[in-house]
Amino acid sequence: MNKRVLKLAIPNIISNVTVPLLGMADIAVVGHISDASHQIGAIAIGGMIFSFIYMTLSFLRASSAGLTAQAYGKKDKQEIQNIFTRASFLALVLASVIIFFQKPIEWIAFSILEGDPLVESFALDYFKVRIWAAPATLLIYVFNGWFIGMQNAKIPMYIAVLGNVFNIGLNYFFVFVIGMRSEGVAWGTLIAQYLSLLLAVVFMFVYYKEYLKKLQIKLSLQKQKILELLSLNRDLFIRSLTLIFVLSFFTASSAKISTDILAVNSLLLQFFMFYSFFMDGFAYASEALTGRYIGEQNLQNLKSSVKITFLWGLLISLPFTLLYISVPDFILSLLTNDIQIIELSHQYLIWIGIIPILTFASFLWDGVYTGATAVKEIRDTMLISGFVIFLPIYYLLLPNYGNHALWLAFSLFMFSRGFWMTLWYRKAILSKIV
Repeated sequence: MNKRVLKLAIPNIISNVTVPLLGMADIAVVGHISDASHQIGAIAIGGMIFSFIYMTLSFLRASSAGLTAQAYGKKDKQEIQNIFTRASFLALVLASVIIFFQKPIEWIAFSILEGDPLVESFALDYFKVRIWAAPATLLIYVFNGWFIGMQNAKIPMYIAVLGNVFNIGLNYFFVFVIGMRSEGVAWGTLIAQYLSLLLAVVFMFVYYKEYLKKLQIKLSLQKQKILELLSLNRDLFIRSLTLIFVLSFFTASSAKISTDILAVNSLLLQFFMFYSFFMDGFAYASEALTGRYIGEQNLQNLKSSVKITFLWGLLISLPFTLLYISVPDFILSLLTNDIQIIELSHQYLIWIGIIPILTFASFLWDGVYTGATAVKEIRDTMLISGFVIFLPIYYLLLPNYGNHALWLAFSLFMFSRGFWMTLWYRKAILSKIV
């Protein structure tokens, strides 16, 4: 069981780590041309818009992984193919909606993200190109979720790594060879996404050709099945929106306290985000294994996979805690050379030290519950933690504790999610095996 967990977790961790590296590469490319500050700002704004869009639609990956893993456990090859077809259909519908409503999306996004007119102009150039990558991006979500559900995390890793290599190479070509600016980075991302999609299709044909023979579009797209998928994804969508709200509120509240606190919290949040890449890797492993063993109706293996995953979560969170407590200045110095900000950060380092221990359970339970498609419970824990825990604690303690109140509220928000899912584990997960 330990080998099964690591076989799924390690490739997922590598896939996750490539995401921020790509963002850094995008900024590095435009950071070495004339008018770099405006170009970097444009990439930051444009990237933020698409991060918001695709984060809200990440349920396509999660639902595909959970449903496919359960069908895999049941050895139901026809349903495995049906799930892929239904999820792909939904991805294409959503992508069509994004492209059709790109003008309203553009207006709303740029009304909220007001900035320097020149930066906005370059960001708009970026937006108008990258928006056409929506079909490829959403279909890649489906492919990755499906592959993970099939207990194969290596293929998504290959797609992520090679896709980022494509992206970096294309960015260099469009910016330094062709002479484009922010729109060149957007074209690089656009083409890289479609190349990654092509790579996913090739992997499907090479390794899972037998499932393509069972393609029955009419059977896959039955109205009742589509409605069931929409219902499941609706709850995951609410979960994603709530998480985005909390993270956005955290940033906005930091800015209200002071500009320096905004800088400090933005830096410290990077500690949390880096740690989350590792926890998400094990969460994705939990998705695949939980769904599989529920499909197999194998209670012993289900309990064993949860136990092993949580043991790894604890073993990883402890070193992160020690690292963040022992050498915070070294890590901060990699992120900034502003001595004033580093010194101000010292007042809040305690939160970065305890967050790995407080939050690892929430990441792992997310994976377990997603694999079991216990999406209503995922939704409810997120709503409770966000609106009953996070907001009241923040507003209650803010007058006396300032930024400490914000970090305490955020820490308890994450802890609360893990707490409630622990309480509901037997009813929500184990009850699925009869």
